[in-house]
Amino acid sequence: MKRNDNKVRLRIWFIFILVTFIATLSACDSDSNAEEKDDSDNTIPEEMLPPVETNNPNSVYVPAFEGQTRINGVKTQSEYNISVIATGLSKPWGMTNLPDGRILLTEKAGAMRIIDALGNVSDAITGIPEVNSEGQGGLLDVAIDPDFIENRMVYWTFARNVNDGNATAVAKGRLSDDDTRIENATVIYTAYPEFDGVGHYGSRIAWDNDGNMFISTGERGSSSIRGKAQDLGAALGKVLHITKDGNAVSGGPFEFQAGALSEIFTYGHRNVQGLAIHPITNDVWILEMGPMGGDEVNLLTPGGNYGWPVISYGLEYSGNPVGQGITSQDGMEQPVYYWDPSVSPSGITFYKNGEMDEWNNNLFIGALSGRHIVRLVINNNRVVGEERLLEDEDERIRDVLQGTDGALYAISDGNNAKLYRIGL
Repeated sequence: MKRNDNKVRLRIWFIFILVTFIATLSACDSDSNAEEKDDSDNTIPEEMLPPVETNNPNSVYVPAFEGQTRINGVKTQSEYNISVIATGLSKPWGMTNLPDGRILLTEKAGAMRIIDALGNVSDAITGIPEVNSEGQGGLLDVAIDPDFIENRMVYWTFARNVNDGNATAVAKGRLSDDDTRIENATVIYTAYPEFDGVGHYGSRIAWDNDGNMFISTGERGSSSIRGKAQDLGAALGKVLHITKDGNAVSGGPFEFQAGALSEIFTYGHRNVQGLAIHPITNDVWILEMGPMGGDEVNLLTPGGNYGWPVISYGLEYSGNPVGQGITSQDGMEQPVYYWDPSVSPSGITFYKNGEMDEWNNNLFIGALSGRHIVRLVINNNRVVGEERLLEDEDERIRDVLQGTDGALYAISDGNNAKLYRIGL
């Protein structure tokens, strides 16, 4: 009996060792997956504060899910400095990095300028085609070619006079070797139909990994035309996907749909002035201005309908509901996040591997009527924390950009505008 008892004990011990070994492997695999997940998403901040928005909303609409609006606040723990790099800018609108660290910037009236690290502002770069700068028009966003070092090509969006109206257009040209002029400027795309109005042009530019552009357009604002945001035969109220020559990128969601523009990537947008690519997932994120409330953060799905003007969390400026006053409908996407009252979001950027480690993969947003920079912490495609930066400056912020030095840059809006640097 003693020998049999020993055999039983050995079997039990062997089973115990085997189970422990398997559990350890599973734990290691789980830890590995967790580490991979942390690389692509921010963890939920440890210290959660009350929501940063304390004013009453305009509407009584109920969010579709918890955390869709008025998420808890967060506060940057690291020390950082705020400095003014340049002043005296005239209604700047968009900016982008040059390879040597200088910033190429547009001004609404039609000028493009270069600012160096010491704050020296160049004379206006010549060769820019005429823009319609009335209302919300003008020279808008700017981006350099991914192969700029070799070809020195620059791309920009602007309000273009067309026939009896105007439209959002995309142009390109070569920046001269001495940085003083644009050579061979060419309009490569115009968002038709044109409209005799001066509002809601969009528009931002972002590059995909294949060297093609995403372009955002507004629905032109007026109730007489904003329904075109739902029309797949019109380029208004859309995010478009085009090549460097202005053609539709092949394989788009509407490439083979009769009557649809093949360059349309998503539709049902109001006035998209923020467009950025997530640095880890390569997903396309946009910010669009709502009416009275209802500014939206949207994560784009190819072919998605984002609802305007059928659904909205905002109200008309008169205080009346938009359309039927509904916030959801089958076949229409919900915003990841929205604000009520409005902050009027404009330019946006994702922060990646910069001076401030805790900001990695956070989304930064220039707020015009909000008069601050919004910092959103995002986890698993949901906003989990919100912070306001530059509130004490009390400036309308038009655009934000992470510089080649890893710091965050922001431009204020209006005359005698400023370029800020935020970092160590």
